[in-house]
Amino acid sequence: MSAILELTNLRKHYATQKAVDDISFSIEQGSIFGLLGPNGAGKTTLLRMITGIFYPDSGHIQFDGKTFDPLNDIIKIGYMPEERGLYKKMKIGEQAMYLAQLKGLSKAEAMQKIKFWFKKLEMETWWNKKVEDLSKGMSQKLQFVTTVLHEPKLIILDEPFSGLDPLNANLIKEEIYGLAKRGSTVIFSTHRMEQVEEICDHIVLVNLGKKILDGTVHNIKQQFKENKFSIKLNELPGTLSAPAFNIVNVNDNELVLQINEGFKSNDILTHFLHNQCTIESFHEILPTLNEIFISQVEGTHATARAFQKTDN
Repeated sequence: MSAILELTNLRKHYATQKAVDDISFSIEQGSIFGLLGPNGAGKTTLLRMITGIFYPDSGHIQFDGKTFDPLNDIIKIGYMPEERGLYKKMKIGEQAMYLAQLKGLSKAEAMQKIKFWFKKLEMETWWNKKVEDLSKGMSQKLQFVTTVLHEPKLIILDEPFSGLDPLNANLIKEEIYGLAKRGSTVIFSTHRMEQVEEICDHIVLVNLGKKILDGTVHNIKQQFKENKFSIKLNELPGTLSAPAFNIVNVNDNELVLQINEGFKSNDILTHFLHNQCTIESFHEILPTLNEIFISQVEGTHATARAFQKTDN
């Protein structure tokens, strides 16, 4: 599948900070892509360059097969920022119509799509409400609709589930899947790693302006696994020790084991079967994205501090 967006050696420096420092990655068309990082990592600056709000100091952005032209390409992009971008005093229907026409839709096209999305997200009775009268969750649904109703090729969602109850969060999540299936590409930025694991195909993790991880969720979790396994037995054997593994934890009849170098998971099963144990469950324990996120961010901060001490 071809890339809808390619960033090459992007840099953006402010007076005292390298906000984006030589970052490159590509995003495949139709994928759901996670852009992750702690506060101040450079995510917002990256998103603003992708949307043409900021221009990079150096580097190249290719969008939809050609050099990114913010003035002409912005109509193909939908951006839902974390901060609310709605006019508080406007009525909801009027605001949706206004923003749709700004994205190039005729009044008739805009009305058709607004009615479609308002019905889909159970917003039909909201037309004459003012934005200032909406709850945070209701405002988030409206902002999502105004981001996607012109069917952009690239959709950028920054904390899209903020303020949503579980029912509406699931509703928006299903719409994100649907948009990707219909060919839109979604950049998903959030601090909620469990949402990233569930939704995203591929992630990039940035910190201190640099890219520190880039890959599919599956491959990254495999990269950081520690060869730990959980096995549940009907009852524990008389002896637990074996050359194949070390015991990390015992909880009733469930063991967490770490395989020793040179052995395989089958060696664990063989050991317990030879000891006449009945195995009720057995699975590999992979690190969560949250655990990987914390370890990698803390690691880059430690490296940066050590470098500063050496430099001084």
